[in-house]
Amino acid sequence: MSVKGSVETILKERGHEEDTYAWLDPKEIVTAQWVRMKCEFGCPHHGKCAVCPPNVPSLAECERFFAEYEHALLLRFTGTVEKPEDRHDWTRKINGGLLNLERAVFLAGHHKAFVLFVDPCNFCDECVPTKDLCEHPKNARPSPEGLAVDVFATARHACMPIVVLDTYEREMNRYAILLVE
Repeated sequence: MSVKGSVETILKERGHEEDTYAWLDPKEIVTAQWVRMKCEFGCPHHGKCAVCPPNVPSLAECERFFAEYEHALLLRFTGTVEKPEDRHDWTRKINGGLLNLERAVFLAGHHKAFVLFVDPCNFCDECVPTKDLCEHPKNARPSPEGLAVDVFATARHACMPIVVLDTYEREMNRYAILLVE
């Protein structure tokens, strides 16, 4: 069975509909320095989270990392929350499911499977500032933004819906990336 067929079987077993994912050539993942600037100047996780800048590879290293893969799967998750802080519980559940998906893909024979979460992992109430202090290093993964991915450009390139939201009442489209060989 092909890589795509194998992974899509796993996705279907887990309830993912075809409109919730899109295959990309990893070369189509858009990376940009401005994403890092947004992390550094505006994100409360910067320097405080083991899986966020500056604790992640440089932009050039991220680009080389993506180039090591043959397939990338952009996964879309939709939802709404009542209060902004509620999104952390929502994304924590999604990230837990993404770890299970990564493991299932790995066990299906794709040893390079690696997932980028929809948000910093959020498995702990408060993240630690360095990887060596992480309580769950086996489960820690960066978000696409943490690896300088322009999620908006990448989603649009894959013809997936994404817009800037002005309120939390609107449905969110959050994206994860599964890299697979």
